[in-house]
Amino acid sequence: MLIKLSGEALMGDLPFGLDPGRVAAIATAVRDVRDLGVEVAIVVGGGNIFRGIQEATKHGMDRASADYSGMLATVLNALSVQDALERVGVFTRVQSALEIQEVAEPYIRRRAIRHLEKKRVVIFAGGTGNPFFTTDTAAALRACEIGAETILMGKNGVSGVLDDDPRTNPNARLITEISHREAIEQGLKVMDTTALSLCMENDMPIRVFNVNDERNIVRVTQGERIGTLVRSRSAIAVGAPREPAV
Repeated sequence: MLIKLSGEALMGDLPFGLDPGRVAAIATAVRDVRDLGVEVAIVVGGGNIFRGIQEATKHGMDRASADYSGMLATVLNALSVQDALERVGVFTRVQSALEIQEVAEPYIRRRAIRHLEKKRVVIFAGGTGNPFFTTDTAAALRACEIGAETILMGKNGVSGVLDDDPRTNPNARLITEISHREAIEQGLKVMDTTALSLCMENDMPIRVFNVNDERNIVRVTQGERIGTLVRSRSAIAVGAPREPAV
């Protein structure tokens, strides 16, 4: 499986940056998932340090430059997650779409798959390596490339996909299951449209859940119905299993 961690999920209660306690708790949960025999890859965001599109919009920064800065922020987060994982006894490799040989391997698909086969956790940093693409798209792309069975989208303080914006509608309700196409058509905040389209084309299921309780990572892996399941309409129609059981 591939776990997508937003930068905000690593902040804890801090206004920005990294909360060492939160990162350590997530690392422990990932270790427990790995110990269940699951091959685990992680894509990290960088919004806790620098969010490219917001800087470009608010301050007139060139969008490409802003996005490259955001990619570098994901590398900082990846190294922190790697350190936390290795503190709890998990062997890891960071692979970056941007070439930073001193701290990370370059992204090579076959090497990443080999690391997973050796029970190492692979952390993908640097997004896709291209501006104008989000780390959501990087998560969808890497999941498809390595043959992941599912994507776990850990949201910061959100229980799953809601039918409206809870900031403006306190009665917004949790959607427990929806298709990729319906999520795109309704403009729901699952992933960006490019990432959702890629998942739809490759029948990649997505489980969206609240990662503020980091143990949810383990619960979802064990088959508990937490948050929102996004999958193809055909799978919903035939009643296919919600996600692979461990």
